[in-house]
Order: sequence, then C-alpha cells, then structure tokens
Amino acid sequence: MTTQSAGTLVARTRLDVVVTGLSSDAHTWNLVYLQLLLEELGCGVTNLGGCTPDEVIVRECADSRPDLVVIGSLNGHGCQDGVRLIAAMRACPALAATPVVIGGKLDVAGGGDGHNGDRLLAAGFDAVFEDTGGLHPFRSFVRTLAGRPAAASVGAR
Repeated sequence: MTTQSAGTLVARTRLDVVVTGLSSDAHTWNLVYLQLLLEELGCGVTNLGGCTPDEVIVRECADSRPDLVVIGSLNGHGCQDGVRLIAAMRACPALAATPVVIGGKLDVAGGGDGHNGDRLLAAGFDAVFEDTGGLHPFRSFVRTLAGRPAAASVGAR
C-alpha cells in the first residue's frame, strides 16, 4: 500500500518473511534472533527452525509465497548447503523471483578462500551477509525491500 504525504509517496509495506536454517544445521537461537529482529522491523515472520529439509523449505515457501526468505547458518556448511537449496528454490516457478538471502557462518574455515559470497550470489541468492559484517547491512536490506529508506547503503555483497 502506498499513500501520498505532502507530495511524496510513502510506502507502507509489511513484509512476510520465512526464516529457516539449513538441513544440516541444528542451531535455533540464531533463527529466533533473526525472527525477533525482523519483527522489530515490522515484518511478519514464519520460522521453520533448524535442520529443515530442502524439500520442506521449498514446499512451505511455494505455498506461502513470502516476500523474503532468510536463511541462517551457524554450523559452517552454509555455502555448501546453501548452493543446493537455492538451486531447488530457483527451480520452483513460484519461487524463481522471490528474494532469498543467506547469512552467518558460511564455511568451517572462517572465511574460506574469500569467495563464498560470490559463489552464493552466482548460485542465485539475492544477498549474502557473512557473520563478520554485523547487522546493519541486513537491516538496511530489509528496510529497502520494504520500501522504507535505509539508514545507509544496502550491504549485500
């Protein structure tokens, strides 16, 4: 919904967001934190939890058609599992254009060869937020997606 205020268009959008972990990642507190952060930003959140199989994520997202999918990784397999998951998501016509982001600890080597973000973007993610980047880039990305001005530039890689 958009309203006109003093000659300016003001977007009033509540994003529906799915938060999930990857199939090999049993960590859940990071997902609860992401849920609370997104709710603080005005989003409605469905949290699928940890160890969620790829096919469940794809099915739930295809059924609910969220405005954004946020994938959190803490076990260091985010790059490997993320590439597989995004391929399945992008193969589903209902999700081909859905914004999907991933963040957290993406490899077990703590930064790997420095190309995890590039690999994940090339695989089909819309943004990658590595654990060393802080929360500001993620908040800015969500605000921009919701049609609200971000405090600074989007921190997507």
